[in-house]
Amino acid sequence: GAGMGMTAPVSITAFPAEDGSLQQKVKISLRIPSQFQANPPCPSDESIKIEERQGMTIYSTQFGGYAKEVDYVSYAAKLKAALGNEAAYHKDFYLCNGYDPPMKPYGRRNEVWFVKE
Repeated sequence: GAGMGMTAPVSITAFPAEDGSLQQKVKISLRIPSQFQANPPCPSDESIKIEERQGMTIYSTQFGGYAKEVDYVSYAAKLKAALGNEAAYHKDFYLCNGYDPPMKPYGRRNEVWFVKE
């Protein structure tokens, strides 16, 4: 019953198929606002889980506009190409992040993250 408002980024964990397309399975993560982190309210919906995200080192690329799946897939491919074969990162998933509310038309920020192994 507690209203927490929207936080940024909205993070989608994507699990790419062999061809780079995204599978139907995704995980949406929202940051709990600072004032609720010590004692977060219990979700009333059983499908919502509270998880603690450990610190991580990431490889990241940023782009603008209203991001669609095709944009995240494209920028993930560009980041993969830029990293080459030398960088060690998790290949079975990556994170798609959006930082802006839907009504913001300009100066939008989106990122793709690969998590370093």
